[in-house]
Amino acid sequence: MKKGMSRFMKKRVLTGDRPTGKLHIGHYFGSLKKRVEMQNSGDYDIYILIADVQALTDNFNNPEKVRKNVRELAMDYLACGIDPEKTTIYIQSMIPETAELTVYYSNLVTIARLQRNPTVKTEIAQKKELFGESVTYGFLGYPVSQAADITTFEGELVPTGEDQEPLIEQCREIVRKFNSIYGEVLVEPKIVLSEGKRIKGLDGNEKMGKSLGNAIYLSDSEEEITKKVMSAVTDPNRIKKDDLGNPDICMVAYYHKLFSSKEEIDTVCAECRAGKRGCVACKKQLAKNISEYLKPIREKRKYYEEHPELVDKILKEGTQKARKTAQNTMRKVKEAMKLDYFE
Repeated sequence: MKKGMSRFMKKRVLTGDRPTGKLHIGHYFGSLKKRVEMQNSGDYDIYILIADVQALTDNFNNPEKVRKNVRELAMDYLACGIDPEKTTIYIQSMIPETAELTVYYSNLVTIARLQRNPTVKTEIAQKKELFGESVTYGFLGYPVSQAADITTFEGELVPTGEDQEPLIEQCREIVRKFNSIYGEVLVEPKIVLSEGKRIKGLDGNEKMGKSLGNAIYLSDSEEEITKKVMSAVTDPNRIKKDDLGNPDICMVAYYHKLFSSKEEIDTVCAECRAGKRGCVACKKQLAKNISEYLKPIREKRKYYEEHPELVDKILKEGTQKARKTAQNTMRKVKEAMKLDYFE
């Protein structure tokens, strides 16, 4: 293989997050850890977008929140091991080609099709308080914008969870419709379902989230972690220290399986079932293990918090690189659509 050829054979990956808050351990085990592994394998050309435009679809009345969390999200990425020398991190709103492509795609998708999307239907139902009985055009149409995000960068692989599968399928439909009309211009992406399972909240809820108040954040201090772990839900039938416990329904045991050694996990579960270990001691050990696990991430994040100008530089350079890629795609799109005037 000739020198330099390997880069052009890498699979292009497009992934990202909405800047609506700091990332927690659910994000880490669900996607971030895998992204770092893919990055370090050298087999992929990875683009990570900070989806501020999409975040505004249900935070349009709080733009300060979105703006503030752009840098917070970038610091979480960097702290977890995303390397700007290997992975391109960019800001969605600074890529006008994506907005332009969204407009072109809107001609290829019906309102009825958007309303049938199960992911969108679920999210609209969850946001009744915001939208009332009439959802905004921007929120209903965000799958079209997401399709533009993916195809602007010719994303071949899109790592995501099962709940996002209908959105990727809608993107594939748009690509097929576009190519059938204008020629084989766009890359049809493939979904890569995340192997990481969804991490439950401290309260046992199937979802961990800021609004639920049940999350451990990657940036949490040792004191914050300890306080949160001490409030974690345990076996409700265990009242006294020497009562026989059931670790299968205890969130402390659940998190031990993520942050403790196999030997510790076996000991914790055995002593719990035998009534030889109290919940307080178990929680203190877990808090210590979580804090130690997250310490390198926390320390690296602190460095970037103290050097915001470096974070801004990384975002600016990543966005500039992404813009060039987007411009190349848009040239092909406009040529195919006969919109390449005066060229």
